[in-house]
Amino acid sequence: MDLIKYATEQCSVANELPTFRPGDNVNVSYRIVEGDKERIQKYRGDVLQIKGHGLTKTFTVRKMSNGVGVERIFPFASPNIVSVDVLKRGKVRRAKLYYLRELVGKKAKIKERKFISKK
Repeated sequence: MDLIKYATEQCSVANELPTFRPGDNVNVSYRIVEGDKERIQKYRGDVLQIKGHGLTKTFTVRKMSNGVGVERIFPFASPNIVSVDVLKRGKVRRAKLYYLRELVGKKAKIKERKFISKK
């Protein structure tokens, strides 16, 4: 068991990502390599799920593109993720938001979490 822990620690990539939860609206800056060219593409959408642990931990982001839902799975340990910006915090009551796939229009909106600051 300690050998598995040691191997995962050696392979892990030091990615400093902010803490986010399912329901949050994020902007993922992802490095794309096409031949010898390299560019950074931004992918903005809602986090549907976070699953796995260690090197296999991933998160799924869903966005609407021309009326069609597009989902993309990003590994947390990927060296191609440049940054993740949390734009809105979502107010949801479950960890996997698969029900959003069937919803359209206003019903597909996620309410924003409001924080009350104590003074």
